[in-house]
This record gives sequence, C-alpha cells and structure tokens, in this order.
Amino acid sequence: MSALTVDHSGTGHEWDDVVRIWEETDAPEGCKVEIIEGIVTVSPSPANRHNSIAAKVQRVLYGSIPEDWNIYQTLGVAIPSRLGLYIPDLVVAPDAVVDAEPGHYIPAAAAELVVEITSKSNAVHDRVTKAAGYAKAGVPLSLLIDCWAPGGPTVTLYGEPKGDVYRVLQAGKFGEVIRLPEPFALALDTGLFPVD
Repeated sequence: MSALTVDHSGTGHEWDDVVRIWEETDAPEGCKVEIIEGIVTVSPSPANRHNSIAAKVQRVLYGSIPEDWNIYQTLGVAIPSRLGLYIPDLVVAPDAVVDAEPGHYIPAAAAELVVEITSKSNAVHDRVTKAAGYAKAGVPLSLLIDCWAPGGPTVTLYGEPKGDVYRVLQAGKFGEVIRLPEPFALALDTGLFPVD
C-alpha cells in the first residue's frame, strides 16, 4: 500500500484538496484508491479468495434487497468530517441516490449496508478507521469479514451506530451463520467462504 499526504495547513479546503488529488490519482488498473484520514492510499487488487467471498455475499444479498436498491462493488462512500472516502468491498444503497450523485461516490450516510473483507495489507484500516467512519456517517449496518483476524477468520455484524462507534450485533468464526436484521432479514452461511 502506498500513501500520498496532503498539506493540512488550516486553509479550510482540506476536503476539496484531498478529493481533487484522489480524482487525479492514476493508479494501475484494479487497484483501489481511497482517502483514509486525509491520506490518499492505493491498495493492490484483491486476491481470489477475497473476490470469492464478495461474490458469495453479493449473491445472498440480492435475494433480500428491495427492487429499488442495488449492490455496488466499486462505489466510493464519502465521510468528509473524517477526511475519508472509502471504497467498501460491497455497498448496498438505493438506486435513486447513486443515480442522483455526480462523480464517483455517494455520501456514506446514504448506504444501507457496507461490507469490508480484510486483506493482509488493509486489515487495521477495515477493523478500526473505516468502521469508525461508517459509524460516524450513520451507516445502519456494517459487516466485517476478517480473513486475517489473529484467532482465525471471523465475521462481525455491526449496527446501532452512535458517534463513531458501532454496537456488535453478532460475531462468529467462519463456518457459523450470521443473521442480518430487517430490512435484509437473511442468514449468511459463512461456511461457504474459502479459507487457506
């Protein structure tokens, strides 16, 4: 992962400056370019196992979302108050919001669910920084699929955001079923996830 910092000299234009740099970053195809705490970061494309998990989650989600919502894999979500523009592995959001927003991102508050699948190089950002950003934005549900958790792969469903903190709604190891509440009302069988 590489990073490009922005001078925060107190001009009041930090968000606009960092978004401009993000938009102008010419990263290799397949790389993910995000803004994390005011720093433009570039991550390599995810591994096959990571993509397989995302596809399995997406397939299950499609069976439970309303017709006017969709699931996006490369959609940015902006949290200007935290100088963050993240690209979750999956975002569930209303089509009307995505269609109405120009550019390459939506306000994070418009997301109904974000899904982060950790990679070895970004696990800390997904577990801490991005989770706090999603909570601060008021994203109702956040699903963290942590392939690199110290005790083995885990899945944690967060909800009820307050400030920059979520409440853990359910947590388990790969192989267990995670139940997402309404409006999803689905059971996610994590036993289908590939493990090394």
